[in-house]
Amino acid sequence: MDHTQENEILVATQTYSVERPIYSYPALHGKLHKKDKVPDPIGDKIKRALSCTPKKIRNIIYMFLPICKWLPAYKPREYVFGDFVSGISTGVLHLPQGLAFAMLAAVPPIFGLYSSFYPVILYCFFGTSRHVSIGPFAVISLMIGGVAVRLVPDDMYVGGGGANSTNGTEERDAMRVKVAMSVTLLSGIIQFCLGVLRFGFVAIYLTEPLVRGFTTAAAVHVFTSMLKYLFGVKTKRHSGPFSVVYSTLAVIANVKKLNICSLVVGLMCFALLLGGKEFNERFKNKLPAPIPLEIVAVIIGTGISAGFNLEESYKVDVVGSLPLGLLAPATPDSSLFHLVYVDAIAIAIVGFSVTISMAKIFAVKHGYQVDGNQELIALGICNTIGSLFQTFSISCSLSRSLVQESTGGNTQLAGCLASLLILLVILAIGFLFESLPQTIWLTTFVSSLFLGLDYGLITAVIIALMTVIYRTQSPTYTVLGQLPNTDVYIDIDAYEEVREHAGIKIFQINAPIYYANSDLYSNALSRKTGVNPALIMAARRKVLKKHAKELGTKGKPQSSVVKVDAEAGGEEDAKQEEQIEENAKPMTIDSLVQKTFPEELERFLPPGPNVHTMILDFSQVNFIDSVGVKTVSGILKEYGDVGIYVYLAACSAQVVNDLTRNRFFENPCVKELLFHSIHDAVLGAKVREALAQQEALAPPPEEDSEPITDPET
Repeated sequence: MDHTQENEILVATQTYSVERPIYSYPALHGKLHKKDKVPDPIGDKIKRALSCTPKKIRNIIYMFLPICKWLPAYKPREYVFGDFVSGISTGVLHLPQGLAFAMLAAVPPIFGLYSSFYPVILYCFFGTSRHVSIGPFAVISLMIGGVAVRLVPDDMYVGGGGANSTNGTEERDAMRVKVAMSVTLLSGIIQFCLGVLRFGFVAIYLTEPLVRGFTTAAAVHVFTSMLKYLFGVKTKRHSGPFSVVYSTLAVIANVKKLNICSLVVGLMCFALLLGGKEFNERFKNKLPAPIPLEIVAVIIGTGISAGFNLEESYKVDVVGSLPLGLLAPATPDSSLFHLVYVDAIAIAIVGFSVTISMAKIFAVKHGYQVDGNQELIALGICNTIGSLFQTFSISCSLSRSLVQESTGGNTQLAGCLASLLILLVILAIGFLFESLPQTIWLTTFVSSLFLGLDYGLITAVIIALMTVIYRTQSPTYTVLGQLPNTDVYIDIDAYEEVREHAGIKIFQINAPIYYANSDLYSNALSRKTGVNPALIMAARRKVLKKHAKELGTKGKPQSSVVKVDAEAGGEEDAKQEEQIEENAKPMTIDSLVQKTFPEELERFLPPGPNVHTMILDFSQVNFIDSVGVKTVSGILKEYGDVGIYVYLAACSAQVVNDLTRNRFFENPCVKELLFHSIHDAVLGAKVREALAQQEALAPPPEEDSEPITDPET
């Protein structure tokens, strides 16, 4: 019988006996005494709220101007190269997307470049995400275009042909720009006000499945609206219900008038982008950065169009005039607000939801935090101020953000550099792209679609808002303690008699754990218990880095270096053998917890709670969905990485089924973390720690030695 089996038998045979009366609610509370809580006088609250201290001022500045916090901490040696490569790569993608998404917004292409410049600069100062790429986004552009076409239809200004038709087109475009600016200003004001009023919690309702639904539907709308550019036919732009059907039927009705040259150029660019995507995916580990096929397609398409004069010879529609220079600021037309306020609200919410969803993904991946309220303020400032410079509403582009992060971007400076590339195009070389065929717009969009636009939102948001109850989204979180000499665990803040067990924190939620409160649950766990694994890990890394630096300055004996070099080959074989032995060992709950931090360095860590076990009380959790299961799995990993066990207590049969269905028990040893009651979990933790102390104090086992025999005997 091995040591593991002995421990399992020892734990299984542990029993406990409790003698106590049967407590009814009156009987129990008759033995308890409420803590006297004297509320602070109103004058003290007002004085504290209005007090002005250097620390408070600094925190306010950091809150509204995040650049004041991250820029002084910028590490040039570590960040400059990655930000430079990322900025160039993202800027290269900004150009074709800015031009293409301006067409979706029903405004001239140059305004897409303006929207790729001003908001990106502003976000560098006010945004909290280091990796999202702010600028034109297909979904938002489509929504802007829907408003512009609805209020300024083609037949309002354009009719007939010749000079009158040209003048009508210019008047139509100018009016659509006014509409786009008004919608952008109003949506920016809405976002800014929501951020100031701390309405960032609305992002909770905009979960990943919801965002996927909306953007998938939007991708279909975008695709159908761009078909006429691929086939080179002239059709009226449709908006409103069934616009997808109308746009498709219009293209089919005019298919006899298709422009073969336009179709060929579009298909060639599409093949180039699709083949390039596969090439980048196959050789992504060998390439320092993905090859920017979008700009290659733009350059080739522009060269072919200008060289063969496709516009005049084959009637291929091109981008047209791209005036150099920046426009003077102009005030949007506020008289249009009453016509566009509903669309502005939708654009404000959708733009924020896409941005915060992408920002959270990168924040979790790279170990930092984003502030939903500040993101609302940042987007509001970008749209409000940007509208004064003729930009349309912006958001986070999924495809550009993936490029910015995957090419090594570390801070917001990568986006700032990308905007400077767009400024170069606006001021100096924009005329080079005037001959670019419009059919490239479809292929550019399709490349973006492959990278990110495969998701969805609006219908699911409405359903979610109708079904989510405020109580479940804002539950009560409680830290429990034991009523001495009983197995009763109640709120430690409510009663004087309640005591906590040393090294054990018990955390309770009185609601189901699902997509609307899963983020709040993990945040409340670290806040209420005072145990934040991210801070613990950061402190340990700092100590290890300092310790390694000290060892490096002291130097090592030359003999040890020679020994290491000599044994390098043997160590690899030894590591492989150790890995095989490790895989052969039976899995236990100890494999879920990392205990690699050197004990001799523990004294260098800042003082903090000495906790070895977190117990999550699920007695009041009646269900948990897939998002909640992922959150709990993340909690197990985060706390396990810093040497803290996480137990689940008092799970109902329904909750266990939910956990099983969502593959929470994919690792079989995770089932050992479930306990029938809180008291069982507490005793299990104490037994585990007692066994660990016994093993630590036990002398190391002596190795079996074979008797040495004389070969001559």
